[in-house]
Amino acid sequence: MLEKFLAEKARAGAGRGHPPEVVQTVRDFLTAGGKRIRALLCVVGWHAAGGHGDAAAAVRVAASLELFVVFALIHDDIVDDSVTRRGRPAVHRVMRARLGAGERAERLGAGGALLVGNLALMWAQELLHTAPIESGRQRLVHRLYDAMLEEVMYGQYLDVMGTGRSDDVEAALRIIRYKTATATVERPLRLGAAVAGADEATMEVFTRLGLPLGEAFQLRDDLLDVFGSPDGACAPGLSDLREGKRTVLLALGMQNADQSQRERLGRLVGRADLQEREAAEIRGILLATDARGETERMITARYDHVSRVLDGAGFPASADRALRGLAVKATRYTS
Repeated sequence: MLEKFLAEKARAGAGRGHPPEVVQTVRDFLTAGGKRIRALLCVVGWHAAGGHGDAAAAVRVAASLELFVVFALIHDDIVDDSVTRRGRPAVHRVMRARLGAGERAERLGAGGALLVGNLALMWAQELLHTAPIESGRQRLVHRLYDAMLEEVMYGQYLDVMGTGRSDDVEAALRIIRYKTATATVERPLRLGAAVAGADEATMEVFTRLGLPLGEAFQLRDDLLDVFGSPDGACAPGLSDLREGKRTVLLALGMQNADQSQRERLGRLVGRADLQEREAAEIRGILLATDARGETERMITARYDHVSRVLDGAGFPASADRALRGLAVKATRYTS
């Protein structure tokens, strides 16, 4: 569906003389990878809530979520000045390189990427508003989608502007809930369910399993960024450590550290020129303080909670299997 939609955008843009690289940038971003977990959860939510027959409306809302992800990640990379995304140069870096070197190229490259992200969001909204949703269900679907957008923006704001203590685990969890947990799992499930006409009890089940699963997904991502994966599929990274990202992992490290470890973390985390030798020292402290182990236990506790919710949910067998499989994928993925 997305390829057809973007092909139509490319044809329409060519007829109006629009720059062809805009659609191509969005297409390249979509084809570079990604887990498609939001789209999958939307369709699974539709099925679990009793959806049957023609799934066109649920699929179109799911496709809208994928374009929303393009918008959110392009903007996130601009804010963080990330070097890569999905194994390729970040969009703003690509646009900066097209313009050459210098401060002007840096500024305009970020501005160009910002506008591409905005267009991706506009197209996401177009897909949403043209989905063939039954008239009595449209208002709820649109309201849920709007709430998701608002929550992600607040989460991003907290991530950028938060000024709390570096050992505040609850503040780090609040960023996860707003920025990731709702938009990655809870809202996609509820959107699919709303398209199917779910009752309030079913919607509540999706919240009870969606929020902890979304938190576990981000906690796993934070671990992978710092430590990589045991199977080598994901190598240890430097980006979160260089950015001083307010993760639960780092908050636990600061909370559990002794005075010398705390001082060392304070000097190293957030340094833009951090090198691998210093990153290895940070990882050593996170291991010594059991911050890594505690984060793993938080993931396990959330996965167990989701399993218990599913045990009592009474979803159709195929939807139950899909949700349990996605729960494993979200909490145990390695790349």
